[in-house]
Amino acid sequence: MTWRGSTTVSDRIFACLVYLLPLLDVVGFVGRILLATDSFLSPLVAIVALPLAPLLSIYTGFIPLIVFFALFLLVVRNENVPHFIRFNTMQAILFGILLSLVSIIWQFALSPIFGMGLLTQTLFNAVFLGMIVAVGYSIVQSALGRYAEIPTISDAVYMQVR
Repeated sequence: MTWRGSTTVSDRIFACLVYLLPLLDVVGFVGRILLATDSFLSPLVAIVALPLAPLLSIYTGFIPLIVFFALFLLVVRNENVPHFIRFNTMQAILFGILLSLVSIIWQFALSPIFGMGLLTQTLFNAVFLGMIVAVGYSIVQSALGRYAEIPTISDAVYMQVR
C-alpha cells in the first residue's frame, strides 16, 4: 500500500538502505554474543556479518548516536523528504531503539542474574531472529514500494511522521 502517492525507484532504494542500521546494531550486539557462546545461529550470524564487516568497523563509539540524530533531524523531521522514506527511516530508528533497550536491560538487570546460560542463549537467539525477520520483511516491502506494517512499531512511526 502506498499511503501518500507513488514511490520512485530512488525512494525505494533509500528506504531500504536505512535498514542497514538495525542490522549493524543486531550484529554488533547480539551477533557478537551468539558467536562467543557458540550458538546454533552462529553460521547465520557469520553470513549476515560478513558483508557488513567494513561498516561494523566504522559504526562504533559515538557514530551510532550521531547517525541517529542526523537521520531523525535531517530526514524524519524534514517535510521535503518523501513520506515513504521518512516512514522507513523512523521505523529503522525504532528498531535500533528496541535493540538499545534490550542491551541496557541485559547489561544492568539480566546479565548479573542469568549469566551466559541456556536461558541467555535462547533470549539472544529470539532477539536476533526477530530482528532479522522484521528487518528482512521491511526491506522486501520497501523494495516493492509498500509500507511495512508491523503492528505496534508502525503505529508509533505514524505518530512521529506527519
